[in-house]
Amino acid sequence: MSFVITAPQLLSATAGQLAGIGSTIGAANAAAAAPTTTVLAAAEDEVSVAIAALFGCYAQGYQALGAQAASFHDRFVQTLTASAGWYVSAEAASTNPLQCVLDAINAPTQMLLGRPLIGNGADATAPGQNGGDGGLLYGNGGAGYSSTTAGVGGTAGGSAGLIGAGGRGGAGGVGAAGGAGGNGGWLYGSGGAGGNGGAGAMGGSGGNAGLFGNGGAGGAGGDGLAGAAGVNPTQHVTQPDAKAGTAGSPFTGTGGGAGSDGVAGQTGGAGAAGAMGIGGGGGGGAGGAGGNGAPGGAGGAGGDGNGGGGVT
Repeated sequence: MSFVITAPQLLSATAGQLAGIGSTIGAANAAAAAPTTTVLAAAEDEVSVAIAALFGCYAQGYQALGAQAASFHDRFVQTLTASAGWYVSAEAASTNPLQCVLDAINAPTQMLLGRPLIGNGADATAPGQNGGDGGLLYGNGGAGYSSTTAGVGGTAGGSAGLIGAGGRGGAGGVGAAGGAGGNGGWLYGSGGAGGNGGAGAMGGSGGNAGLFGNGGAGGAGGDGLAGAAGVNPTQHVTQPDAKAGTAGSPFTGTGGGAGSDGVAGQTGGAGAAGAMGIGGGGGGGAGGAGGNGAPGGAGGAGGDGNGGGGVT
């Protein structure tokens, strides 16, 4: 953690850029010195000589001022470069003692309870590992592990101690739920948000708040998965047979009636038998046509013919 509000790297980079600008300006001044400091008179009269001397005087004054500006620029760049080193040294000098003091404070509780007194919990870095709990007195919980593997769920975020926010739950992989958010501090702190669920899975629940604070938001559920392919039926529904045809007349030898056609899934009716007739039997009735998915009915048998002599 940085205790100095300065970026030494940016200071060093800026000093390098300013040094380049100074070199460019110095080269331009040197190139302009000869043609501007020794201006020739336009003529040999006194006015021309005076004008040339005036221009030359201005050029010499500019060169003197440019030399002073270049000297100031060089000193500024040197100071800026040195400041970057001073900030690095100051940060190193202030960090080490404070870190040593913090380690000394946390050592007893870390050894007895497995968590520091002051400090944030570590973020989970492996599947199945929850985020670390924050310090007992002060500190936020670490974030749970977010999975990128199908079927592997996210883990729970760490909980805070007395004061602090709960860690965010990890996101689940495809088909796996997100982890729950960690609980906020007992006295003050908001619960951590639940992790988002993978495709087809639910998100994790948000963490609870302490005495003062807000509960964490639940994680978003994943997108639904595609439905299963449809299948064909394995059997037909059995329907009763259609109505059979009527029998033929026994005296005239007429043919039997045709059976009724079946509806879808129904067997056609059987044709009726022809009656016994004089001089020849009647023909059997035609079987009814079967409906879709069922056979047609059987045709009726023809009647027996009577070959006796005529009546006298």
